[in-house]
Amino acid sequence: MKRTVQKVLCLMTILSLLILTACSGEATEKDNTGNEKKQDSKSMFIGLVNPPTGFNPINAGDVAAMFIQKYFQDTLLEMDGPLNFVPRLAESFESEDGQHYTVKINKDAKWTDGTPVTSEDLAFTINTIANPKSETSQGANISMLAGLEANGKLPEGQTELSSVKIIDDKTVELTTAVPVDPNYMKEIFGLNVLTLPKHILGDVPVEELSKHSYMQNPTVSSGAFKFVKYEKDQFVELAANKDYYLGTPELEKLFIKIMPAPNLVGQLQTGELDFNVSKGIGKIAVQDYETVEGLKNVVTNVEPTIGFQTMYFNNTKFNNEVRTALSMAIDRQLIVDKLLKGFGEVIDGPYSSVSPFLDKSVGAIEYNPEKAKEMLEKAGFDFNTPLEFVVPIGNKVREQSAPIIAQSLEAIGVKTKITNYDFPTIMAKGKEGAFDLLLLGFTLTLDPDVSSIYATGATYNFMGYSDPEMDALLVKGKQEPDTEKRKVIYSEIQKKIIEEAPIVTLYSDHDFSGVNKRVEFGKPVTFGMHHNLQKWSVSGAN
Repeated sequence: MKRTVQKVLCLMTILSLLILTACSGEATEKDNTGNEKKQDSKSMFIGLVNPPTGFNPINAGDVAAMFIQKYFQDTLLEMDGPLNFVPRLAESFESEDGQHYTVKINKDAKWTDGTPVTSEDLAFTINTIANPKSETSQGANISMLAGLEANGKLPEGQTELSSVKIIDDKTVELTTAVPVDPNYMKEIFGLNVLTLPKHILGDVPVEELSKHSYMQNPTVSSGAFKFVKYEKDQFVELAANKDYYLGTPELEKLFIKIMPAPNLVGQLQTGELDFNVSKGIGKIAVQDYETVEGLKNVVTNVEPTIGFQTMYFNNTKFNNEVRTALSMAIDRQLIVDKLLKGFGEVIDGPYSSVSPFLDKSVGAIEYNPEKAKEMLEKAGFDFNTPLEFVVPIGNKVREQSAPIIAQSLEAIGVKTKITNYDFPTIMAKGKEGAFDLLLLGFTLTLDPDVSSIYATGATYNFMGYSDPEMDALLVKGKQEPDTEKRKVIYSEIQKKIIEEAPIVTLYSDHDFSGVNKRVEFGKPVTFGMHHNLQKWSVSGAN
């Protein structure tokens, strides 16, 4: 009798749990490990490969950290299409002369503790970045302002910029050293600078800011979501900021999950992920594209990017004719077709088809191995000594492209010796010029400035390229405030890059993402990823 009563009670408990689950509007099912998982219409799950290093708004050195921060810290602007800027924290960002910019912060914007976001916060942020004692990765994003050195720092002993003027509680005027293209100012400054809460950090000595608890646990923020917690190398949990100035978010929770690339595919298949973010930090391996395209619960999305892969020539060893010949010998289309399975494009410089500054009329590098061999023979090239071909590990397509390049060169009699190194070693070898050929990839900005690669002595000018005419064009391009005139200058730069071949651009690979069909609003896109976060939504069905 006692056992019968226990059984009845157990059955009643199970039925009660089932009724509660049904009433909650949540569905439960088993995932591929046999554990129950919830699928509801108020939580979204997105996948990353790279873990963030921290959440310091002015010193996020890695792309993953910067990407995640923008879910809970608003930038002044967002770009939802090539050079199409839309308001975010700033309701307007205007200039009449390209040198004086008036930034008006949204009148309703406030921090998650209810304190208004003001011009004091923005001025405090800029001066903190500029302070010689601060640790920051944001110097380049404010370096156009008057009074700063090239690294975005004030001269020693100074702590405030006269080029940052507070007009009223919600208005700041910024002055650049010289007139600049408004698109440049909006992209470099407006899309990258995250505002610090002065009422939280204003009394912290600037040299101690990087160690402040806020930089790992940002309890006060300005975005559509609030930071909840970070389980290291597992996930970041965010919750809706219900008082968000652009409207209460549709989602209540957002989880950014961190996992190896192969797991992205598995969790898209089981429905544990709503999408992978792509963008280099959440990429699905090319060999898995076909699998993801075949998933019934997933819609795939492919978009061109501004990123590109290159092969550097050591310009101190090879003259223009040799560099041009080696460029012509490489079957770049084979890399796109074979390794990228067509999800990419061959480009002849630092601008992909996404860039409004791309000018195909200036010429192209032709694939012509016969002519390449003739040019090398005429130049007296040494066919007996193998070229030191240095390749970084990590990017599988880039690694796999090295043997294809080597085969193309072998076909015209050029021998190579491929050596693979981790990225810190690659950077060291690059700076030392310890290579003949070197593979490197870049994702710069939509703004066309490429001084960091092609200017004499520039940060990434590992090839030892130096041309006074190119240097002059690069300076002229940065300082020209008129967009149409800038296009003419950068057409000249593209022409010189093709003619002088200091490096050869190999390809630009497309972003590939899988999006669960339950996602109603919000997905990984090249432009505007963080635009209208408050509208992101999913259905309960999986």
